[in-house]
Amino acid sequence: MEFVETEILYGKLRGKRENGVSIFKGIPYAGSVSGAYRFRRPAKLEPWTGVRDALKLGAPAIQPPRQNEPEPAEDCLFLNVWTPANDDKKRPVMFYSHGGGFVIGSGGSPMQDGSNLARNFDVVVVQSNHRLGLLGFLYLDDLADSEYAGSGNQGILDIVDALAWVKQNISAFGGDPDNVMIFGESGGGAKTSCLYAMPAAAPYFNKASIESGPGVRMYTPEMAAATTALVLQELNIAAKDWRKLLAVPAAELLRLQSKFAPVPPFQEKQKAARITEPVAGGFGPVVDGIVLPYHPFDPSAPDISKDKPLITGWNEDEYTFFAWQRADTSAFKLDFAGLQAKLEAQYGDDAKQIIATYRKTLPNASATDLFVAIASITMMGLGSVEIAEKKAVQRAAPVYLYHFGYKSEMKIPGTDYALGTPHAMDISFKFNNETPNSQHDFLSGNRPERFIASHKMAALWTSFARSGKPTAEGVPTWPAYTLEERSSLRIDTECEVISHRFSEELAMWRAIGRL
Repeated sequence: MEFVETEILYGKLRGKRENGVSIFKGIPYAGSVSGAYRFRRPAKLEPWTGVRDALKLGAPAIQPPRQNEPEPAEDCLFLNVWTPANDDKKRPVMFYSHGGGFVIGSGGSPMQDGSNLARNFDVVVVQSNHRLGLLGFLYLDDLADSEYAGSGNQGILDIVDALAWVKQNISAFGGDPDNVMIFGESGGGAKTSCLYAMPAAAPYFNKASIESGPGVRMYTPEMAAATTALVLQELNIAAKDWRKLLAVPAAELLRLQSKFAPVPPFQEKQKAARITEPVAGGFGPVVDGIVLPYHPFDPSAPDISKDKPLITGWNEDEYTFFAWQRADTSAFKLDFAGLQAKLEAQYGDDAKQIIATYRKTLPNASATDLFVAIASITMMGLGSVEIAEKKAVQRAAPVYLYHFGYKSEMKIPGTDYALGTPHAMDISFKFNNETPNSQHDFLSGNRPERFIASHKMAALWTSFARSGKPTAEGVPTWPAYTLEERSSLRIDTECEVISHRFSEELAMWRAIGRL
């Protein structure tokens, strides 16, 4: 390892150079968000003298401790940069927002290490920590004075601050401040959806990718205010005394936060509503009419980004990740009677039509196979299709729809059922972190074919970052999604363009009012 230095607007930084990549970690991009700045915009970042070490990750946002990362802290506005060289070359910048819903995660997770993308595809990768959960999204606009305006969106505004930092400083890392792609998976996809619709973010990026996290709709002020009322009630604080929140220890706020849903609950639990419609009871971005003027993709794709190319899509077996994570093996013991009972509890009388449709389109599938397919498309697929359709209606910049389909052979613990293409498995693939020399990840399995799929996916994403058009050697031309052809790319060791994929299933979801 050797050290490398560069100078940005705020002073000099010392990073490290490993295997042809310069890595800078824990760079502050804004000031304090604790104390008097809790629930507000950050304090001004002050320049420093001398050379500041950028060798270790900065603190992640308040959450349970993270393995091999610093202790979480309120003051968490740090970012990391991976670059082939600190030179004058103008490389495309890939700005990633981490997953974890809106309550956990960081820009330092090993699955999303940016070294291989920088080294193998000549791009600059940036990832940020930002406020999460109650500290990032508690809506106080109805209670507090003007200095707390936008309180329900502080976490997403932090990302805008990080993007503004990129605009000012990324040229010192060999990046092009005028060619920035924003992307993210799961909660990071929802964050990207919001950024795509936010006036404050618009000057700082040129294209976007929303991966397994279609943020079609966010919380309304009424929903957010209801959550705030529950928080105050739990803390025995009267609404007029809301300032007492500023003195509550962060650890107590985290304990309270754990009582709420970790991701926005959606209307799938109700028997007659669109699946992507949120309901009150958690923390996330708020459609406050100012920071987030409208729902990201409702009633239409955001006009503010109509000229910015977009990728969106999901993994074919999203559900298996959540079953593994929750140690819930019930779905893997289903017969068809059990499948019907399970779906009736969620969809009522529509369950019969859902099952009939999927038995027709997947005639050889088991009851468990059908449940995985149904749960996976409702979790991430329907919203992705809705985004692609609404973007295509604009007939401006292209939108590209994908399905990630490489299959992991790893079994869900306690079952003989393979993970397939679970939620989150795409992260290590698109970061080209499925290589012989990379740290093994349980999700992806052991087959060497994964190296081929990873290289192709990373090539598609980096070419999109470079030009706005995803291309890769050995991959057929990926056409933009249109309402006429409805073409999508299935990504695997061998990639395939498919027109009108899931057409019967999607028609059924529309017919029962869920899409």
